[in-house]
Amino acid sequence: CKQPFFTMELLSKITVGDQDLKNRLVLAPLTRARCTPTEDPFDVTNTMPNDLMATYYEQRSSGGLVITEATAISEDGCGWRNAPHIRTKEHADAWKKIVDRVHDKDGVIYLQLWHMGRFSHSSHHPNTNRVVSAGNIPISGGSKVKTIESEDAEPEVPHALTLDEIKQTVDDYVNAAKLAAEAGFDGIEVHGANGYLIDQFLQSCSNNRNDEYGGSMENRLRLLTEVVDAIIESGSFTANRIGFRISPNGVFGGMGSKDNYEMFTYVAKTMNTRGLAYLHIMDGKAFGWHDMCKAVTCMDIKKNFDGPVIANVGLTKDTAEGMVRSGAADMACFGRLYISNPDLPERFANNWSVEPEAEYSSWWGPTGAKGYTDYPFYKDES
Repeated sequence: CKQPFFTMELLSKITVGDQDLKNRLVLAPLTRARCTPTEDPFDVTNTMPNDLMATYYEQRSSGGLVITEATAISEDGCGWRNAPHIRTKEHADAWKKIVDRVHDKDGVIYLQLWHMGRFSHSSHHPNTNRVVSAGNIPISGGSKVKTIESEDAEPEVPHALTLDEIKQTVDDYVNAAKLAAEAGFDGIEVHGANGYLIDQFLQSCSNNRNDEYGGSMENRLRLLTEVVDAIIESGSFTANRIGFRISPNGVFGGMGSKDNYEMFTYVAKTMNTRGLAYLHIMDGKAFGWHDMCKAVTCMDIKKNFDGPVIANVGLTKDTAEGMVRSGAADMACFGRLYISNPDLPERFANNWSVEPEAEYSSWWGPTGAKGYTDYPFYKDES
């Protein structure tokens, strides 16, 4: 796509949540597990954002929107060692240093709120010695989970959350949102994708409840609506500063349901009534495709959701530009390509060469700056 800056739709401004974003590129929420490692896995230090993470986000702040890595809202919701949390004032204070660094670069940053549900392991939860979910269906399809020692383990049969526990979970989301506001985040993204807790409620393959949170599409959507509505009611963020993420086509976490096309177009249509910041859909198939129903596309979502739609998974400069220019999506999210190209918007704008996508070995793990903040910015050798 050999287009100069001023003609590329991908690099045009867009208003999201009454903020003017400088372009339509989005840094994808990516688990990088770079909190400071500790010998004791339950040392809170390894859940605290740090200066290295601030450098990582600052480096990538020239995109229109920065979405943080998934951030655990509670002890029950965690399940990945050295991934950050947002549970206490200390977490909020640590995140504020990152927010300030991004804001100093004229960036806009949203925090992604995360509850892993059954995609965790009981070793992360010594107080309960269990994992939780919508129902009691374990992850299938050969997926593994990570223990507190970061070792692969077989998925466990989850505890189906009781009504009181669901209420507590909603309260945990509200607490996390309040802390995110205290940290100065511009907004939040509720993670409803990739086989984590909210996705487990949404999809029929993981939700076998027979109460008001199971069965019908309306019931399976209830947790997401209650979370969003409770955050709005709390006053921490207005509706137009709350986005949410879905992955109707993916298999990650043993997901994929025969009624996903109907369910997720219903999700988009229903959530449209809230006036939210955006809907972030992982519509691409590069992250795995369950092939159990018709694929849900960005255009399917656009027909049911009036706000901005963010496309994700396997995008290139050309495909992203085509989706935005055609109206199939409003913004484009980049992950692996943004890891290895911290100045990705500038590279697109100036037709500079783009480094290959980051290798899997560098995605996550306690390797510090290596494979994290050591990727070079473009240097013109001409």
